[in-house]
Formats: sequence, C-alpha cells, structure tokens
Amino acid sequence: MARYYDVHPDNPQPRILRQVVGLVRDGGLIAYPTDSCCALGCQLGDRRGLDRIRDIRRLDERHHFTLVCRDFAQLGQFVQISNAVFRLVKSCIPGSYTFILPATREVPRRMLHPRKRTVGVRVPDHAVAQALLAELGEPMVSSTLILPGEEEPLTQGWEIKERLDHVLDGVVDAGDCGKEPTTVVDLSGDEPEVLRRGAGDPSRFE
Repeated sequence: MARYYDVHPDNPQPRILRQVVGLVRDGGLIAYPTDSCCALGCQLGDRRGLDRIRDIRRLDERHHFTLVCRDFAQLGQFVQISNAVFRLVKSCIPGSYTFILPATREVPRRMLHPRKRTVGVRVPDHAVAQALLAELGEPMVSSTLILPGEEEPLTQGWEIKERLDHVLDGVVDAGDCGKEPTTVVDLSGDEPEVLRRGAGDPSRFE
C-alpha cells in the first residue's frame, strides 16, 4: 500500500520531503510531479526499482530511462557533452525537455540503451521535483507515468494512489502539474533528432 504525501506546490514541507527521500533511499518506488506531468522515480542504482518501472509500464530493453537532475552541473556528471551540445542543452534547462546523450561510466549499465550506450537526462522546472532532488543529493531514475494502452499520463495524485496503490510505495501529490510529457531530443548523433514532441518547444532543434 502506497503512502500518500500531500505537498505544497510552491513551498514543499521539509519534513515531508525527508520522509519521501528516506523512502526512496530504502528502495521505494514513488510517483512524483514534474513540470511535464507525473513520473515514476527510484534511486540511482536501484536494480529492483528499474524492474518495477519496466513491469508497470511494460517497457522493453530499448526504453531510455531518464536521470532527472537538479541542475546542469549534476547532469554533466552522467553524460558526455560536446561544446555545441553544451550550448543547446544549457539554453533549455530547467524545462520540459529530455535529452538523449552518450552516458558516462557513472550511469549503471542496466539503464543504458543496449546498442547506443545512451541515457536520457533532464532538469525539471518544478519546485517539488527540485526540492526532492536537493534532499536526495543525486539524480532520480525516472520514467513518465503513462500506463500501457493509454495515451495520456496519470496526473492526479488521488487517481495514481487508487490505480497503483498495490505497486507503488509512495505518491507525492502537489496538485496539477500538466498533462503533456517532455519533448525528447536525441543529441547523440551528428544532428539533433526530435523523438517526441511534447511540452518543450521543438522548433530550436529542427
């Protein structure tokens, strides 16, 4: 049964943040808000957490998991960024973008695309997500909360609790956070490739 955390959207309560992060550090899987709908999240290196996300979303090994980072400096520890890509990414964060980039050795192998050795990274523009990341002190492994066979992500905390109570350990509810997933841009090749059009403006990559 998932614990339910009612968090203020602009000034999240430190006591509740500590409880949520403690749950994550203990191997818990949570649903939490970002600037582009809700996401599933677990601790970096949590093998069982990855498997649980795969099971909930029925993902195959080619799925790009995302490292949700607090800022650009943290993001830069986990992906390789050329000078040209540096400027592009820096101009878009924080924001509703996910970037696919070559991973560094800091990223667990189970998270990598099996052929490309790439991983997704993003920096959310959301007070609660940022506060959770600051308390955790490292990126959170995440995937958009879209259930199999459904086109729109789950965004309401009460509905997430009701439908996924048996497979989650915690639900962080901070009110509305939008229904549109991030724009996903592959920057691992010679030219940017928009893989998914979402909340972030894709025109700068086209």
